[in-house]
Amino acid sequence: MFNVNRVSLLGAAVFALSLSSGLVANSFAKEKTVEVGGAAMYPSKNIIENAVNSKDHTTLVAAVKAAGLVNTLEGKGPFTVFAPTNAAFDKLPDGTVATLLKPENKTQLTNVLTYHVVAGDYSAAKMSKEAKANGGKLDLKTVEGEHIMIEGDNMGGWWVVDGKGDKAKITIADVNQSNGVIHVIDGVLLPN
Repeated sequence: MFNVNRVSLLGAAVFALSLSSGLVANSFAKEKTVEVGGAAMYPSKNIIENAVNSKDHTTLVAAVKAAGLVNTLEGKGPFTVFAPTNAAFDKLPDGTVATLLKPENKTQLTNVLTYHVVAGDYSAAKMSKEAKANGGKLDLKTVEGEHIMIEGDNMGGWWVVDGKGDKAKITIADVNQSNGVIHVIDGVLLPN
């Protein structure tokens, strides 16, 4: 009798686990996701939980880890992150990323990464509205402390301009997160 009860309890536990797994999977399936780097980005997950699944953002994730910013970007926020792709990092001069990832350059790496983050939740619609109200440009203060400029072009595209005047195009906008929003960009922004 003991074995039968144990088997019944085990069966009930397995059934309950499979049911709860199905409910979790089903709840994710109902979310409106955006695909980035071959992976669905879930609005119920935080910036880090989503970013680690994007094959286009492995360099960014490695840099965030090296800078010790994981806990920050898993935090409550809200944050707006302008997320450079691996291809964006590849545009930098040879050796730049390897140099930034060295422990002795952690402060410089942190400055570069936090230059891509703005406190607050800036959707594409919000940025567009505020830019149009300011002559087509929106000045945003980054977490790093310096400013970036958001500006539109004549073809409906949006660009992020760093303090040096270099531009990165927003290629995927409004990747909603539980603690903010990500806009994928095709360039790396560099503070002055």
